[in-house]
Amino acid sequence: MSRRAAGRRALDGVRVIDLTQALAGPFCTSLLADQGADVIKIEPPRGDFLRYTGPFGSDDEPRDYGGVFQSANRNKRSVVLDLKKPEARNVLLRLVNDADVLVENFSAGVMERLGLGYETLAARNPRLVYASIRGFGDKPGGESPYAHWPAFDIVAQAMGGLMSITGRDAEHPVRVGSGVGDTVPGLFAAFGILAALREAERSGRGQYVDVAMADSVLAISEVVVNTYGHTGQVPTPIGNQLQGFAPFDTVEASDGVVALGAPHNPQWAKLAAIMGRPELVDDPRFATDHARWENRDAVYEVVNDWTRRHTVAELIDLLGGKVPLGPIFDAEDIFADPHFAARDMLPTVEHPVSGREVTVPGIPAKLSRTPGAITRPAPLTGEHTTEVLRELGLDSNDLGALAAAGATVLPTLQEQTS
Repeated sequence: MSRRAAGRRALDGVRVIDLTQALAGPFCTSLLADQGADVIKIEPPRGDFLRYTGPFGSDDEPRDYGGVFQSANRNKRSVVLDLKKPEARNVLLRLVNDADVLVENFSAGVMERLGLGYETLAARNPRLVYASIRGFGDKPGGESPYAHWPAFDIVAQAMGGLMSITGRDAEHPVRVGSGVGDTVPGLFAAFGILAALREAERSGRGQYVDVAMADSVLAISEVVVNTYGHTGQVPTPIGNQLQGFAPFDTVEASDGVVALGAPHNPQWAKLAAIMGRPELVDDPRFATDHARWENRDAVYEVVNDWTRRHTVAELIDLLGGKVPLGPIFDAEDIFADPHFAARDMLPTVEHPVSGREVTVPGIPAKLSRTPGAITRPAPLTGEHTTEVLRELGLDSNDLGALAAAGATVLPTLQEQTS
């Protein structure tokens, strides 16, 4: 678990009904859970399909609790409700009565067909903040011609512009290696939810938070909008460089590569001095930020000529703490590096079946007075069904009737009657 104190947290007392699956929605609600929200994950009887996606440990049997699911669903409670059944929908409506937030990422129109659309839920609970994450959004934010298109991370990265500027050249567009087409929409949804909760404190009224995966990717693809909007030019991939900045790239060492950024005059002057080339500061080709970009081939020729004479370790000694520079860390490097240990970015949770400790990503937003915490692993499917429904006021007969109707799955008879 996170070693940071699990005392009072910023979102204590906030209840979130989580109807999401896959990554974008669960990632959003995990951010709220990390800060103390009581997130009740509603799953169909088969569970969230992300459970069956790896990575898995060698002793993970059955393979229904994958690493990505574990990461995106820590700190939550799981309730099984088959929303195709009217009895399950009635239970959900009762849960909504006392909820602060509901998050879903179904295809457009699904919640309406279930009789659980925003207008219906807001009529029951006017303070409810209702958030949806879809590939191309929903009506409240502007109805897209692609509103009914399914989408995955790679589709959002492609249509949001990010792939058009990622890679070595325009002929070989590259998807960013992590699922930013999911996690970035999750971040924007969490931000929108918190903004709407803050407003609800003043007005007493909730609202709809409409997040599109494609919009979210476009919002972080600033090069696409800024370049075309100002110049009419279509930016294309330029490898590890950033348009308008030089040097800002990976550069060669004698035994590898490092990431280096010194695009502004103060940084360039420091780099030139360390390289033993102080005259470069006054060279007209390199005298301004823009000039260095315009003459970037010459900039990289000069810099690489110097960096190739040194090992990665030597470059870190020479430039670390003086000029923005970093080695290219892989997973093994990250797990061994003191920064991530000091920042508690690799906490562990106990796998509920094997009992072994597994690592999940830590909490990047460090609140000084009410820090977030990872206090429990992701739940087993329906692990908390009995617990949550009893809190709702259902007794053993009610639980049995729900199970008999196929509206829920209860783990054991003992849990029903305990």
